[in-house]
Amino acid sequence: MIRRLISKVFGGNSGGKPIAIPLARHGIEREQIHPCALKVTRTLKENGYAAFVVGGAVRDLLIGREPKDFDIATDATPEEVRQCFRRSRIIGRRFQIVHVYCGADTIEVTTFRASQGEPEADEDRVTAEDGLILRDNVFGSQAEDAARRDFTVNALYYDPEHEEIWDSHGGVADAKKRLLRMIGDPEARYREDPVRMLRAARFAAKLDFRIDPATRAPIAKLAPLLERIPAARLFDEMIKLLLSGHAERGIHQLRAEGLHHGIFPMLDALLDDPARQTFLHVALHDTDERVRNDQSASPAFLIACLLWFDMNATWHKLQAKGEPAQAALFAAMDQVLEQQRDTLAFPRRFDGTIKEIWSLQPRFEQRSGARPYRLLTHPRFRAGYDFLLIRAKGGDAPQELADWWSRFQDAGEAERANMLQPAKTGEGKRRRRRRGPKKTTDDGASNLA
Repeated sequence: MIRRLISKVFGGNSGGKPIAIPLARHGIEREQIHPCALKVTRTLKENGYAAFVVGGAVRDLLIGREPKDFDIATDATPEEVRQCFRRSRIIGRRFQIVHVYCGADTIEVTTFRASQGEPEADEDRVTAEDGLILRDNVFGSQAEDAARRDFTVNALYYDPEHEEIWDSHGGVADAKKRLLRMIGDPEARYREDPVRMLRAARFAAKLDFRIDPATRAPIAKLAPLLERIPAARLFDEMIKLLLSGHAERGIHQLRAEGLHHGIFPMLDALLDDPARQTFLHVALHDTDERVRNDQSASPAFLIACLLWFDMNATWHKLQAKGEPAQAALFAAMDQVLEQQRDTLAFPRRFDGTIKEIWSLQPRFEQRSGARPYRLLTHPRFRAGYDFLLIRAKGGDAPQELADWWSRFQDAGEAERANMLQPAKTGEGKRRRRRRGPKKTTDDGASNLA
């Protein structure tokens, strides 16, 4: 009976029973699904459960993008999923999910969730007075699960066995129109989870989608709700945006939606200062190019870029107060990182890399004697050098300095020797203080007292 409705799918579907769209209409073949995801869905079905590839992977395949993740949705509970796979574990408290490990790959498996609004109290579902979902592990049907997802293009379920897409909310039609549309009442959905506002901006930038007017309308008014979200979760969402390959567009999308002021103070300063805007443009453009070329892009490096001006200003203030340059540098690094951590809870494991990148910058100015040779052997030289290139392109460092280091690291020994600059006054080696002979007692022992 569902098959009879297939012809209506591209006209949209306002919700209800899912429409099964065949391969001929959507074009996603089984071979395009990750082998590990196919194995997980097959195993779940062999154990009597429903299983679909869901969400972003289906959306990306529809619009011709290669998915980075293949998530699975099922009617099996987390405990039942865990029993089907030896190499798996249940994670999460707010929403329980199962990670299934397949070689070096991880497949995320979620259980269909029930609709909102049940009158009975349940310890597995906790909602704040303003609608914010604090915990929700109440399970339901596939149709209810689709209604619980945020945007229509993320509520698509692909059945690898029959090569069908199950669509309850017109997500296939919206994907074809490159439209981002919220399922249900947008304001209520944002109150349930304010991070959805950030996701709207991120998806619009990443996918080059336009946001549906009704979906966009409440965002500016509800932006302050993000202040209630744990800083660690905001950081995770921000890193997803910055490492999406479309970070520059994403930052401007945040500003267009009014989501940057007060939420990410570092962005406030960067976007409002013309000098910093140039630096930010270069840093984000460089990151986007690296991501698109499948090169590594480090969150620590990005944080170093975003906080560089604050750290540099603090460093100079401390020196103006009489602090020695080296002591002022390390004090400024600690001060700025701790101040920012109160708002954006990035892991402390990034601190070492960030500090090394920053502390290397003054050393690039030392181009005499053995110092350039020693700097070349530093474990973080490449990260520090890349940072110097961004500073030069952004107008924060002399281009001549960046060019010098580009030549020096690739030059032969003779050319390197010719490139070295004369030592500046006072830059020579510090002489060790000469110690006098040890005093001895009458019995010849050293007097260490």
